Amino acid sequence: MSIFRLNHAVLYVRNLAESVAFYRDVLGFGYIQDGDRHRGAAFLRAPGSANDHDLGLFEVGPDAADSGAGRTSVGLYHLAWEVDTLGDLERLAARLTEAGALVGSSDHGTTKSLYAKDPSGIEFEVVWIIPRDLLTEEDRAKSASIGRLDLAAELAKYGPDARSGVGISRT
Repeated sequence: MSIFRLNHAVLYVRNLAESVAFYRDVLGFGYIQDGDRHRGAAFLRAPGSANDHDLGLFEVGPDAADSGAGRTSVGLYHLAWEVDTLGDLERLAARLTEAGALVGSSDHGTTKSLYAKDPSGIEFEVVWIIPRDLLTEEDRAKSASIGRLDLAAELAKYGPDARSGVGISRT
């Protein structure tokens, strides 16, 4: 028996309505109507997902402290959401920038990543993975380090419609 994939993530957030709006309007998650199984909670689904939900949000209130994970306590660093095309990554970079949520980007060789924070300050990654048949030796060599993401150069190289390698980050 082995783990097949991550089915969903659940996050504690300060303001439920603000967080639902962010994940819906900026990242494109769909709000599941009548999905509020618990008071102060909401459930969302990624576009095209067959899961009951991909993201659960539980409100803890405006006085909740920031997570100390990685600084003062152990805990989760971030989740990585995968996009279907490189053009999707470009569009999300613009939406995250407009929302004031984009905090960084990286070129991991085989993956191209954006880093952002939601309204509660929870960091997440949005990633596009180079498809196996398009991987070059240069891409593989760059995966040993983290470089600056030049999204314009990646779009020129692969095109906006290049589909993600879906789960293939190393070969």
